[in-house]
Amino acid sequence: MGQAKVKPRTPVESGCPDGFQYMHPVMIKNFGLWQYHEHPRRGVLRHVAHSGDDIWTVKAGTQRILDVFTIRKLCEIGDKYADGYLRFTIRSNIEYMMAEEEKVQPLIDALENAGFIVGGTGNSVTSISHTQGWLHCDIPGTDASGVVKSMMDELVDEFRNCRMPNRVHITTSCCQINCGGQGDIAINVQHTKPPKINHDLVANVCERPAVVARCPVAAIRPAMVNGKPSLEVDEKKCICCGACYPPCPPMQINDPVHSKLAIWVGGNHSNARSKPSFQKLVAAGIPNNPPRWPEATAIVKKILKTYQEDAKDWERINDWIDRIGWPRFFELTNLPFTKYHVDHWRGSRKSLNASSYIRF
Repeated sequence: MGQAKVKPRTPVESGCPDGFQYMHPVMIKNFGLWQYHEHPRRGVLRHVAHSGDDIWTVKAGTQRILDVFTIRKLCEIGDKYADGYLRFTIRSNIEYMMAEEEKVQPLIDALENAGFIVGGTGNSVTSISHTQGWLHCDIPGTDASGVVKSMMDELVDEFRNCRMPNRVHITTSCCQINCGGQGDIAINVQHTKPPKINHDLVANVCERPAVVARCPVAAIRPAMVNGKPSLEVDEKKCICCGACYPPCPPMQINDPVHSKLAIWVGGNHSNARSKPSFQKLVAAGIPNNPPRWPEATAIVKKILKTYQEDAKDWERINDWIDRIGWPRFFELTNLPFTKYHVDHWRGSRKSLNASSYIRF
């Protein structure tokens, strides 16, 4: 018997799917017609429309890398208390929307009984966004997921409560290409040595033109080593970014001693009270020390404590530093200032994309 011919679904390649299909009906009805919103308690938001309708949102943190059991549990809670409407945020929080206030507390109780922490709203430390790490990325120098788990175990009370001067966004990246983005505080891997090349394997494993093209500073060029086609690195140009490793694993850059962590602060995408700002290096050469990364966690906690005690209400970390100055920041946090904090790269123009209106 011949199989029935089914016309394949036409792929949609026009970007993100239509968000309205996932919205709560009250949100669709009042889209663009909201009068005000308020923050009645930790983890809870209320939006009120001109029509008198209101929508309640409950936010909780998740571990981002979710198993099927956990996803089903979260969906069961949403079906029971939130009319089946939920969404995940860019920082891996989950938000449930409902139109009845009386469902808010039972939903919070169900989440907390299932082991999820309700919070992340207002002036709290939100969940840490992170890259793939060792899970399924081909370039990581560390495990971003593990760093996040270790730090949030220490910062969970700051996620649960609203005790910071303003919101704090923390990001982690498992390599220096930094697809985790920038934040008020960012933890990135820092390779400190150029890659070690296994010349016996390059010809059989690597497509050399692709590797040469991958280098952002043109530090890689073809070479013949021991009579075999290979590659060589101009170490004076190399910025130790690790971009050459994915297309050519014999160019090993991960190192148990020389791959470190670095902490950057002051990044801000917002254009609310001040223009967006780039993050700047404040701590380097921190041991990449799994499974708990205690040294990096201690520095992040020190920065947060100083910010909490010294910043004014509604100041983001970049606004606070702009007010007190970098010398005072290093003095208050007791972090050493070294020559490596001085940005002398020729492309680091202060005005480069420093406003929300990007220009070249």
